[in-house]
Amino acid sequence: MTKRHERFTFTIWWNLLLITVGTIIYTLGLKGIVVHHGFIPGGIFGVGLLIYYQYPILSAGILYFLLNIPLFVAGWVNVSKRFFYYSLYAMIVATLSYELVHLDFGVRDQLYAAIAAGGICGFGVGIVLRSLGSNGGMDVVAVILNQKYNIGIGKTYFVFNFFLFGISAFMLDIDLIIASLIFVFITSVVLEYTLALFNQRKLVLIISDRSKEIADEMINHLKMGATFIRGRGAYSGQDKNIIMAITNNIVLKRLEELVFSKDEYAIFIVENTFNVLGSSFAKRKIY
Repeated sequence: MTKRHERFTFTIWWNLLLITVGTIIYTLGLKGIVVHHGFIPGGIFGVGLLIYYQYPILSAGILYFLLNIPLFVAGWVNVSKRFFYYSLYAMIVATLSYELVHLDFGVRDQLYAAIAAGGICGFGVGIVLRSLGSNGGMDVVAVILNQKYNIGIGKTYFVFNFFLFGISAFMLDIDLIIASLIFVFITSVVLEYTLALFNQRKLVLIISDRSKEIADEMINHLKMGATFIRGRGAYSGQDKNIIMAITNNIVLKRLEELVFSKDEYAIFIVENTFNVLGSSFAKRKIY
């Protein structure tokens, strides 16, 4: 990532754009499919919808706003003011769009609806999480626990949703609970894919007797960096320089062709790595 691109991704207008677009997409999934089937999303919005289904006095959007107030106070104190303002903006956009948007995508089959809603909502949430803010709700709690106690964000969501769906089981039909679980699962999968679309890198290890020649070609022709790791063959006892490099899907095939054109007996190992921070790669995300 170049410094110019790095500065671009940290600008205020770019983050507001990500939050606005992602939140509206998420809301379209909720209003276009979720509410028509009575699904329970995970997180705080799920709590708001569950209360609304049982006691339809206030809309789910207003309930979501009210439930977020103590969480945002915690975000202000424990994370940062920038994170607070971005997340507050996301919450306001979510509340307004939920109240103003009225549509029905016409998906009648419950299973199809769960899959479609999960795809739309997961994509929307993923776009928001590319920003320096969050969707509000459990995102705030998850970020606080992750920064203070190194508790994985996914673990926080799992524990919260476990209790949420446990309570829902006493109030809603079991088929609806299962469909909601499918919806939440699809949402999380699409969310991960949306984030990986922008971040995923390939970690490549190359074992060859011609490692110096291959590394020179990588630097001069593919314009990519490489690192030598000192290794020793267990059988031969000979020292070798193992090449470690980080690349993406676009360059990977060219790198493979380069390696085997220089040494047809080379060993070419590829591992998926979700994100790479530092140096010329992505800058560490600081809320």
